[in-house]
Amino acid sequence: MDTSTLKTIAYQLMQGNKGLLAMDESTTTCNKRFQELGIPQTEEYRRKYRDLIVNAPGLEEYISGAILFDETIHQSTADGTLFIDILEGKGIIPGIKVDEGAIPMVGFPGEKITEGLDGLGDRLKNYYQMGARFAKWRAVITIGADIPSSTCIKANAYTLARYAMFCQEAGLVPIVEPEVVMDGNHSLQRCAEVTTEVIHAVFNALYQHRVDLEGMILKPNMILPGEDSAEKPGLDEVAEATVKCFLKTVPASVPGIAFLSGGQSAALASERLNRMHTRFGDVMPWVLTYSFSRAIQQPALELWKGNDENIVAAQRALVHRAACNSAAKMGVYTADMEVNGK
Repeated sequence: MDTSTLKTIAYQLMQGNKGLLAMDESTTTCNKRFQELGIPQTEEYRRKYRDLIVNAPGLEEYISGAILFDETIHQSTADGTLFIDILEGKGIIPGIKVDEGAIPMVGFPGEKITEGLDGLGDRLKNYYQMGARFAKWRAVITIGADIPSSTCIKANAYTLARYAMFCQEAGLVPIVEPEVVMDGNHSLQRCAEVTTEVIHAVFNALYQHRVDLEGMILKPNMILPGEDSAEKPGLDEVAEATVKCFLKTVPASVPGIAFLSGGQSAALASERLNRMHTRFGDVMPWVLTYSFSRAIQQPALELWKGNDENIVAAQRALVHRAACNSAAKMGVYTADMEVNGK
């Protein structure tokens, strides 16, 4: 395991004003989003959409790394140029989602465990040879009556740690994603309590599995109430709860924290990230950035709708959202960016 290279890649992913673009939707998820907009649910239309993304002019100004799905890493433009080669040519580091999805956890109703450890070492070696330099694995933690259980939390922490160790042995930086999902009506305080427990368990497992913390990235949720909660916290409340949680749980040796958007609206995700930087930018020991999917992609997808004549407008919307999040990372995002498209 070349720890110095892992640290260099992790640093490059967290550099300057940039963040990550998550474009690793599974075929099922991608087709669902296409169906909602009347876009044909075929491999060719998925290829066209990903072509639109990777070829968006100026994307590299705000994106340091792109997380791909297995289908995507094998796809190419109409002229046969692999998407992964286009990304590398732009200076965007290619990454790959390697978990095989969350399934119901037997004996624990309402809870899930993520699959994909079987054969992971060989898959990672293949992805490395294809050009991937980092990977991602998502664990799903649900808040509800009497859940999450400590067993579910520990089981997912264990699999995240095993995955991370496999990654580092294969030369890939692991993005560790323990997501406490927004489903439900729980309070912001309850989210903070559960997320604190989850992150503690994850780093305990990472330590036990001898994962080099300087060669990994954490991809967590922000601290938010459930989407069905009547609680509507302000920007300051979310920023304080989120940063305080990570100051208590994330070692300073970790290069960066890259938030998932988790169903937040595009503008609100930017506003919340921005407020964390304006209030706490001088006390955070790690880089705090974005690894958004829908919060960057959705406006572009809604403009494109599968029509070639909409590609340029969709690309502009995509890059604009990336620029908004870049500004938020630097603590200079304003609402005027949404109105004026600057």
